[in-house]
Amino acid sequence: MTAKISYADVEVGTELPVQSFPVTRATLVRYAGASGDFNPIHWNEKFAKEVGLPDVIAHGMFTMAEAIRVVTDWTGDPGAVVEYGVRFTKPVVVPNDDQGAVIEVSGKVAAKLDDNTVRVDLTATNEGRKVLGMARAVVRLA
Repeated sequence: MTAKISYADVEVGTELPVQSFPVTRATLVRYAGASGDFNPIHWNEKFAKEVGLPDVIAHGMFTMAEAIRVVTDWTGDPGAVVEYGVRFTKPVVVPNDDQGAVIEVSGKVAAKLDDNTVRVDLTATNEGRKVLGMARAVVRLA
């Protein structure tokens, strides 16, 4: 597979389509099963509050994975991502209701690099607060 986006067609400032990712407690249970991360802060409200959290929180790696989907959906090729990193700045609190939480993710091409690669800067928010900092991906385009 190769990226469906051409390096020649992309400019600094190109915006990627914004996406919203809903997160419920059921989502967290499924992610815990897939990742093996059964830390009780991700499913046990009483425990999360005892350790000083406002409520159950989403896994940081889950939040990171949802954010990069904006890039992989844009390129059409998950293998086009050659580098990706974030800092976890705020937790995504997931209430125990039918709606849960929503992670909003936007991206913008911040730099054109060598070898048909670009740097995409991502912004991930929940309830208007940035939940990831320094979220950047280097992507190889066609």
